[in-house]
Amino acid sequence: MDAAPFDEPRQATVPQGWTMSVWARVPKARLARWTPDGALLVSLPSTGQIVRLVPGDGGARSTPLLDGLTQPHGMAFAGSTLYVAESDEIVAYDYADGRATNRRTVVAGLPDEESPDLRGAYAHALKSVTVGPDGAVYFSIGSTGNISAEDRVATPPRATIMRVPPGGGPAEPFATGVRNGTGLATAPDGSVWTAVNGRDNVADPATGEVDPDYVNDHPPEQLAKLTPGRELGWPYCNIDGGPADVPFIRDVQTNPDGDELDCAALPPVEQSFGAHSAPLGLSFVDGELPEPYARGALVGIHGSWNRRPPRAPEVSFYPWRDGDLGNQQTLVGGFQAEDGSRWGRPVDAVAGPDGAVYITDDDAGAVYRLAPPGR
Repeated sequence: MDAAPFDEPRQATVPQGWTMSVWARVPKARLARWTPDGALLVSLPSTGQIVRLVPGDGGARSTPLLDGLTQPHGMAFAGSTLYVAESDEIVAYDYADGRATNRRTVVAGLPDEESPDLRGAYAHALKSVTVGPDGAVYFSIGSTGNISAEDRVATPPRATIMRVPPGGGPAEPFATGVRNGTGLATAPDGSVWTAVNGRDNVADPATGEVDPDYVNDHPPEQLAKLTPGRELGWPYCNIDGGPADVPFIRDVQTNPDGDELDCAALPPVEQSFGAHSAPLGLSFVDGELPEPYARGALVGIHGSWNRRPPRAPEVSFYPWRDGDLGNQQTLVGGFQAEDGSRWGRPVDAVAGPDGAVYITDDDAGAVYRLAPPGR
């Protein structure tokens, strides 16, 4: 537990009365999901594994659940069925007694770095998955690059959220123009939401030039409720403004005359993050935590890579209000110093059966336990 970055004292900012501790050391920990039997699964795309963490006194015991996978990332449960998003396919397992068996393929042939037509060029190969209340399976296919418009007409289309109907069948686009919908989760009312990593180096509409001062705060990242056929604009339209009900404007580099896509006709995006926040994991809480965090969305914010000063990593909370999400609040911060250096970068945050929040950090190689008072 005392290896770097915890070989010296670290301090995070948490709600008053809450505590945060290092619960497990898991190198390059990414997305997380709780099992029906109370263990925490963590994906390790860099090693092709999913590990199973069992709570114990003072921490967790880690054992491999699955290995030999191709960049496993997102996971979702529907009853005792475990869905795993590998970079090249979506698979399902029967989960019982701490074991995953009876592997079967839900969707094969998904694009990643090994796809012959891409020749190793794929910036957003990792995929996420969620399951709707009717049993439909939703998964993300990220764009190959920053403004690779050819992704929209690829087979299968990239920069999409895809849907497999209940009971199986061909996957079809559910939402398009989704540059990299790494955050993907089902809300308490059954709606599907995505947190999107947006465009880099966008030009200022007023000048047509890529100005670092403009790029620093444009475009905001999207947090959107998905409906059949939802269009999120990439790479022709960007949201502008915020934080809620954010309208689209034309991208002056890719859609200068508005001929590619009518941005003004697109419904505004429900919520947003600061530009270049890099939202990754998305989950919902529905009564597991005390007020004022009892119901809402948890988002792991990885922090920017190309902004000066850097956008700080954090765990964000969006309160759930009448079927929609309120404005962003910081649940956990303090990962970044004033000089921009960081000791951690959250990826995912999920509420546990014990009423605490468990946070993965692929930079620190850790899983944190964030506990409300008395838990």
